[in-house]
Amino acid sequence: MAQLVLLRHGESQWNLENRFTGWVDVPLSPRGIEEAKNAGNKLRSFTFDRAFTSVLSRANETLRLVLDAIGQPNIPIEKDKALNERMYGELQGLNKAETAVKYGEAQVKIWRRSYDVRPPGGESLQDTAERVLPYYEQTIKPHLLKGETILIAAHGNSLRALIMQLEQLSREQVLELNIPTGAPLLYELDETGRVVAHRYL
Repeated sequence: MAQLVLLRHGESQWNLENRFTGWVDVPLSPRGIEEAKNAGNKLRSFTFDRAFTSVLSRANETLRLVLDAIGQPNIPIEKDKALNERMYGELQGLNKAETAVKYGEAQVKIWRRSYDVRPPGGESLQDTAERVLPYYEQTIKPHLLKGETILIAAHGNSLRALIMQLEQLSREQVLELNIPTGAPLLYELDETGRVVAHRYL
């Protein structure tokens, strides 16, 4: 049985400052570094065959800290922008509370939580899924079908898009899905790639 661990990066500096981050390459906060190390401690019993991550440093650094913690720093790692966070366009860098004052809470909630509405100049969750899911199917899933143990270190929305597929969530269900930073989520998959169990570690 294959195992897939999904890990949202540790808290970033802009998570801490309550800003829309998107594709801006923001480092981990001190707390985020600790979250990544703690995630590594929870994963000590795993032997990963390979790992996948985005091209953004907060996910890369989280992955590095985890692999160092579990003593597996030299496994194959593939970085691809397909796993990047959702691109928030003109909202990137803006404080979320200030944005709600400027545009109204209802509009900001639509931008943040709807499935197919884009923020100005940015991506919807649907847009994000349209790059994440083909990458998963073509590049990651073949390894799982071989029974490998895989780690993906990525972002809240790229992982939401993937979880929607793995758990067969509706558009309405995925809008309520919140993924904590630095918390490993384990999926066990059968020989066809179907999820048979999942839990946070």
